Amino acid sequence: MPTPTVESNSGSHCLEQGVVVAFKEWALVCDSMLKGETSLVFRKGGIAEGRAGFRFKHQRFFLFPTYFHEQAGSLRLAAPVTVGEAPPEVTIQGLAQVEFTSWVDDLGKLAPLSGLHILRDRVLEQRFQYSEPKGLYLAFVRVFRWERPWRFPSQRSFGGCRSWLELPGVPPDAELVPVLSEEEQTKRRDQVRALFPVESEGEDGVGVMG
Repeated sequence: MPTPTVESNSGSHCLEQGVVVAFKEWALVCDSMLKGETSLVFRKGGIAEGRAGFRFKHQRFFLFPTYFHEQAGSLRLAAPVTVGEAPPEVTIQGLAQVEFTSWVDDLGKLAPLSGLHILRDRVLEQRFQYSEPKGLYLAFVRVFRWERPWRFPSQRSFGGCRSWLELPGVPPDAELVPVLSEEEQTKRRDQVRALFPVESEGEDGVGVMG
């Protein structure tokens, strides 16, 4: 299987051979990430995540857009948007690389970071309060855009309340470029780390907290 290449100002990075993983996220949030507006991803877990609940268990993953109709009302958007039915064809336009994660046990600490995501406060509150323990996972990510979108037919197996999917083989010459400059990415990273200091480093420099 071809290996996707991620381009950055500091050189190229390749995904692991044989690992083609996607993360299901609302389509409007995916759009915001690809525009460089969103650098934070929040999750608590779905009913199909298993007993262990949700974890950011993959360092890199493609963004798989979902079309939950009420998502527009759950987001802070500049203009009204209507979310249509899920198309028969899946379009993958980007990839996220997790730089570090944290377990958030105090919603108040997220207030200064509102400029790094588009979720409404009530949505964060709902996710925070859903199931025990109270809290939610935060991931600070770097987003890369695929200039030539990857399209393939949707499948019933892509449905359900779960966050991770395995995708068909990546097209050849899968080259992506960062949506933010190194300077802007560093600025945002420092802003988040000031509130959520990294306690340990995972593989490839990915910090794991909480």
